[in-house]
Amino acid sequence: MKKWALAAIIYLLVVIAGYTVYAKFFEKTNAPKVEASEHHEHQEQKQEGQVLSQFHYEDGSIHIRLTDLSNNPIPLEVNHEKLLHLIIVDESLNQYAHLHPTKVSEGEFTVEKTLSNGKYKAFIDIKPKGLDYSIKPIPFEVGNSDEGSQTNHIVSDSSLTKTVEGKTVKLKMSSTKPNEPITLSFELDQSNLEPYLGAMGHVVILDKKANHFLHVHPEREDQPVFVTQFDKEGIYKIWAEFKQENKVRVFPFVVEIKK
Repeated sequence: MKKWALAAIIYLLVVIAGYTVYAKFFEKTNAPKVEASEHHEHQEQKQEGQVLSQFHYEDGSIHIRLTDLSNNPIPLEVNHEKLLHLIIVDESLNQYAHLHPTKVSEGEFTVEKTLSNGKYKAFIDIKPKGLDYSIKPIPFEVGNSDEGSQTNHIVSDSSLTKTVEGKTVKLKMSSTKPNEPITLSFELDQSNLEPYLGAMGHVVILDKKANHFLHVHPEREDQPVFVTQFDKEGIYKIWAEFKQENKVRVFPFVVEIKK
């Protein structure tokens, strides 16, 4: 009797142990898989998709350095005949410069531009190879910014006809409403209109506070007609650039977008 009881106990322990091992194995083999390598790859893509822009101005010299988060230089693709377009405006939006810095090494560019004292914003327009990139304003100051500071009181133009150095340009807008495509058509003397950076003109648009940047190119390379969209209501300044008689002139317009 004692031997039988002992055998029964041993048998019961063996069954319990076997079931425990089986349950753990079954749970492990049927549990949802977590792909660590996929998660790691996503982190790398997130890091590689970011571009760090270092901007420095001193004594009329501008230096730009473009890297990823690991401090590796960012290679660029040519965008409208240039690797880098640099737009600079002052806080009043009266001063405007469209520059094309020279590449000195991979990810490093320089250009000379003398700026008066004041507060500015720079916009680096590039096309990184294989990376997504959105243009953000880079604020900087020159000298005693209070000395050259100007209050931004821009209002919409009563007339959208502008004359610069004897050349006249008229802007026509298909709409002034936000969140819909708007055609910007420019009437000007096209008999001496020349291609500029691969197109018949360029348009840069900023909101009143110079936080939202748009760089628009023509719908067709042979016509000064542009299509864009304003996401919000407000006051915007438009700089239209055209090359005539081998000289680039900038025509400024201020418009109000409203429903």
